[in-house]
Amino acid sequence: MSNNGGKAHDPRDPEMRDWTDSISSVIAADGTVRADDILGRVVDEARRSGAALPFASSTAYLNTIPAWEEPSHPGDRELEHRIAAAIRWNAAALVLKANKESSELGGHIASFQSGATLYETGFNHFWRAPSEGHGGDIVMIQGHSSPGIYARAFLEGRLTEDQLLKFRQEVGGGGLSSYPHPWLMPDFWQFPTVSMGLGPLMAIYQARFLKYLHARGLANTEGRKVWVFCGDGEMDEPESLGAISLAGREKLDNLIFVINCNLQRLDGPVRGNGKIIQELERNFRGAGWNVIKVVWGSQWDELLARDTTGRLRQLMEECVDGEYQDFKSRNGAYIREKFFGRYPETAAMVADWSDDRIWKLTRGGHDPSKVYAAYDAAVRKTDQPSCILAKTIKGYGMGAGSEATMLAHQMKKMDSEALRHFRDRFKIDVPDSALTEVPFIRLPEGSDEERYLHERRRELGGYLPQRRRTSTPIEAPPLASFGTQLKGSDGREISTTMAFVRMLTGLMRDKDFGRRIVPIVPDEARTFGMEGMFRQFGIFSQVGQLYIPQDADQLMFYKEDKSGQMLQEGINEAGAMASWIAAATSYSTSDTPMVPFYIFYSMFGFQRVGDLAWAAGDIRARGFLLGGTSGRTTLNGEGLQHEDGHSHILSATVPTCISYDPTFNYEVAVILQNGLKRMLTDQEDVYFYLTLLNENYEHPPMPDGAEAGIVKGMYLFRAAPEGAQGHRVQLLGSGAILREVIAAAELLEKDWGVASDVWSVTSFTELAREAHDAERWNLLHPLETPRVPYVTQQLIARGDGPVIASTDYMKLYADQVRPFVPSRYAVLGTDGFGRSDYRRALRSFFEVDRHFVTIAALKALADENKIPSIKVAEAIKAYGIDPEKPNPART
Repeated sequence: MSNNGGKAHDPRDPEMRDWTDSISSVIAADGTVRADDILGRVVDEARRSGAALPFASSTAYLNTIPAWEEPSHPGDRELEHRIAAAIRWNAAALVLKANKESSELGGHIASFQSGATLYETGFNHFWRAPSEGHGGDIVMIQGHSSPGIYARAFLEGRLTEDQLLKFRQEVGGGGLSSYPHPWLMPDFWQFPTVSMGLGPLMAIYQARFLKYLHARGLANTEGRKVWVFCGDGEMDEPESLGAISLAGREKLDNLIFVINCNLQRLDGPVRGNGKIIQELERNFRGAGWNVIKVVWGSQWDELLARDTTGRLRQLMEECVDGEYQDFKSRNGAYIREKFFGRYPETAAMVADWSDDRIWKLTRGGHDPSKVYAAYDAAVRKTDQPSCILAKTIKGYGMGAGSEATMLAHQMKKMDSEALRHFRDRFKIDVPDSALTEVPFIRLPEGSDEERYLHERRRELGGYLPQRRRTSTPIEAPPLASFGTQLKGSDGREISTTMAFVRMLTGLMRDKDFGRRIVPIVPDEARTFGMEGMFRQFGIFSQVGQLYIPQDADQLMFYKEDKSGQMLQEGINEAGAMASWIAAATSYSTSDTPMVPFYIFYSMFGFQRVGDLAWAAGDIRARGFLLGGTSGRTTLNGEGLQHEDGHSHILSATVPTCISYDPTFNYEVAVILQNGLKRMLTDQEDVYFYLTLLNENYEHPPMPDGAEAGIVKGMYLFRAAPEGAQGHRVQLLGSGAILREVIAAAELLEKDWGVASDVWSVTSFTELAREAHDAERWNLLHPLETPRVPYVTQQLIARGDGPVIASTDYMKLYADQVRPFVPSRYAVLGTDGFGRSDYRRALRSFFEVDRHFVTIAALKALADENKIPSIKVAEAIKAYGIDPEKPNPART
């Protein structure tokens, strides 16, 4: 057996020669696609027979599409070259002018120069704008390439020279944002992509959501593609590759990654000792993607055709990326010596070539024909997402000292010699006398170039990028439709999470409105009591359900469906958030307003996916985030890594995030209805964050007149008894701790004769924002009657007396309103790490329970000399509190 095994690998073996000659004949006659098909079937048969097959996840370091299989480029190559040259020049001028006096504003020249052909091929031949017959392609631009996109829009007449001169100068209006930011340029940019890794992640879920809309009959997304541009260095971000298996598994053939492999990240080579293209090919092929490599330009085709010994291919495989970067930072003579000169066979291939001709051997990503062939193959591919790996040069065309150098990414200035080289290389019509001014150039009116530029975009439906700001307003359900929740729980003890699920289920059953709701869960539906939705509404799956679920005999079995409404994302908060963003921007990307509800452990929300939450604000997302099991003391058995006492601090950092910490069913109902109205009917670019509780208790009916206060952030839940004698305090509480505050009011009255007004504060954040608005207005209008913040108005209306606030969050949460509280203010909160125990023990440990609220109220009265301090000491002793207990914030 061993001898036979050795014989099988002997190149002199006639049987082996027959196999290799046969496949060579197939390639020569029918091409590599046919050869792949035959070999694939042979390998499948061998695998089924139990053969031990060699594993190879990458292909040769060559173009995936051989020269003889390339489609003809359909454009006018000369006109496209001249247009691209003008765009290249203007993109560089944009940054150079902004940094003429200093480098304070920054910007990037090299990135777009590296990817210009990749973008121009898409703009000229592939990317469709929204039109009557097509929903439009989604194109996510690599953030550092924004100057090139502005430069093209300028030639199209969509941006003015004055706007270009205000690159990165946005104060006062009219300037251009540094990177793609929909918040700053809401009619232009669609997606914020410069926080590297988020573009690839969001693109995958955008593509999947287009399939979701189509499958559910909500929008016709057939023929639409999602293109995402990223750099090879960017692929080191975990988010970049984190969801590629989902794209392969779900066969997202509407998704195309274009990875600009210039072999260089910000500081140096991406894989100096290896090959990033080969590495990425392995990753994507293993995840089920169609990978198309664009490594070598057309000038290499002649050499490869003459490579009868295979030595050139061997040399291409042997050289690592650090060497390839070095080669292109030098000159033709250096490449002749260090690359071709490595073997006699390869040296002979270019012996009669000039150094200049060797230097002009381009990489595939700079060759319009090679790029067009790759794009054409990608858009025609079915049943698989496609990844195009295009090899380019960082700072292409910028000359020695910039092109493929370690410093290329940081280049913000070019000296006169570099500018002259750049001008001459791309044949830019700028005289020497004007060179250092770096003037913006236009296409002559009526010229062939101008005509071609506009014709290509008209053929593809219009100009890109563009963004839809509004969609058809949707009438939000009236508050009366939440009638059951407004009436209280009638003696039953339930959690706000269960109340929310009932509200959501009721909304989804609405014949007109319900189909727009997108429930999203990260494998925690059973935790939140949402498993009943599986059977009622189904879990979206493009293939339906190919198995009988284990619980098929149950009424609410696990049901996957081609038209399922729920999105079950697995244990994947980042993916679920990206999915939520796709639904939350559907009003813009697909002119189809949707209402996503993403519910998660609150600890695993803003803390884990904070960058995506920030991007959601920038992208003008509209939807609901629900932080379940919220608060530091409610998820009593789970401990430090699960107990959230700071998500409201983090959510407050996103200007468009409207956050609430409700305690009762009716508060949740009012907030939901208000959010639906603001986002769907009024089309405000905000999103809502609500924290929900897993603690069961009875819920009272909504007090008369409470609705407005719930939305504003606070309302009087229970007034002190009429005619109460003695001292009075104002008690503020929210979420899990409001019920402790209510209990403290009873202790103060019963044990100490102190009357209390009890306030439910649904949002300290919204109170603080409104108060800061009033404060700013007063600052700028000193001669006008000062505005009084809402929180100040409410507390003044109830008279004087100290104010005590207690929440299940860090003290910073309630402390936000301190400047606007008109009397002594004491704040209790859950600073420190969480831990496991019973809720009552945790609330005592963190010093936020009824006893600590009572002590804090008495201490405030003592500090105002209204009661003797001995009363505070008596209370501490009466409630069994150890004055020397460790500080929970530091324990």
